[in-house]
Amino acid sequence: MPGILSLFRDRETLHKIRVLALPSVVEEALNTVVQYVDTAMVGQIGATASAAVGLTMTCNWLICSPLWAMGVGILACVARSIGAGEREKARRYAFQSLWIGGVLGVLIAVLVQLLAPQIPVWLGAEPEIRADASAYFAIICMPMLFRALSILLSATLRSAGDSKTPMKINMSANILNMILNYLLIHPTHAVRIAGLRFTVWGAGLGVRGAAAATALAFALSGTLMFAAYLRHPMLSPLGHRGETGILPNPALLKDILHIGLPSAGERLTACLGQVVFTSLVSGLGTVSLAAHSIALTAEEAFYIPGYGMQAAAATLAGNALGEKNVKKLQRTSVTIAFLAFTIMGLMGIILFCFPSVMMGIFTNDSAVIALGSVALRIVAVSEPLFGVAIIMEGVFNGIGETKTTFLFSAFTMWGIRILFTFLCVRVFGLGLTAVWCCMVADNVARCLLLCAKFMRGRWKSKVAA
Repeated sequence: MPGILSLFRDRETLHKIRVLALPSVVEEALNTVVQYVDTAMVGQIGATASAAVGLTMTCNWLICSPLWAMGVGILACVARSIGAGEREKARRYAFQSLWIGGVLGVLIAVLVQLLAPQIPVWLGAEPEIRADASAYFAIICMPMLFRALSILLSATLRSAGDSKTPMKINMSANILNMILNYLLIHPTHAVRIAGLRFTVWGAGLGVRGAAAATALAFALSGTLMFAAYLRHPMLSPLGHRGETGILPNPALLKDILHIGLPSAGERLTACLGQVVFTSLVSGLGTVSLAAHSIALTAEEAFYIPGYGMQAAAATLAGNALGEKNVKKLQRTSVTIAFLAFTIMGLMGIILFCFPSVMMGIFTNDSAVIALGSVALRIVAVSEPLFGVAIIMEGVFNGIGETKTTFLFSAFTMWGIRILFTFLCVRVFGLGLTAVWCCMVADNVARCLLLCAKFMRGRWKSKVAA
């Protein structure tokens, strides 16, 4: 394993990491700001509204998991082709994202509209939040076709080293979301600016207004991402119909699915676990569910660096695989993992010191703030290791070792988080604090397993083959 100091003397590697990771970090930060604004605006309505929105958060992750998984497959295949100098093959792989996005987008949208009324009931939500939770989930999933294209084409652009375009597009969508949130959630009201009084129109739709704002932002993001893909000089099918074709390519789809299906299994297993996890928390009552949901949102800001650098780790790993360069893959992976550990460690200290400030951004309910603050202090301790786990997942995904992440994620989610949460809540009658300890145990165990797999080095035979 190369020394840490020698890694940071490699200016070329650091430059590549910066170019790929910085736009993604900025994008993650912007997404988190929007999530903060959404949660804060809904939180002003009350704990019941916060619980209604938070209840379906994990279901949202679940239904998007196949899209993120196929994005992993597309990114790995395109990045590997580019690393091997096979640009025409990279273009053909990229074109498959349109078919995958179209089919999955339509199927998921229809499925959600059919199941949305029953989901809050299945999750054990209290009757007063079921109607809003169902409506929120159904509305944000209506433009799923656009959302699918946004996710898959974003992965396609990143695999070609273009992180700036997805960042700019998501920035535009996020700005629209915040503006529409303000106008659609609250009723018409007076605002004073510099001593002047203005009347601002508002639809007064509450939770449904927040959902409509999010849905329209997804539609904009998907449209702009599709336009950016068509303009990309390396990936666009325009002007290359003879080589690319307009029909799906079974051989290329097989390659994507070979990587994407284990990743889909990993994400579905993890997200389904999150749904079960939330259902166990919902049994603790509305205050605990609100505190849990808001604390999860508050924590998002503190793992921005990890997820922002994950795409860079996957892209560089895929490039190294195409080049058959083991040393390059190891060097870039360790460098990004160390950066994530350091940065998220510093952010974990901030989270540990100021949890009540973070909770106070989203709600005025003192009981919710107090309970959520304890949860945030618990998770703050594990942030550095969580960052390393995120990067290692990106590395293994980038070289197509998605079975590894699937098996480890399934084991830690169900064998640690869910099992021990069930025992804590249903058997021993413990509260939210014990639940978050189980969540931290899951994250730490996954980090240790992924690092052990990486250090054993069996993946090197695949890269050098």
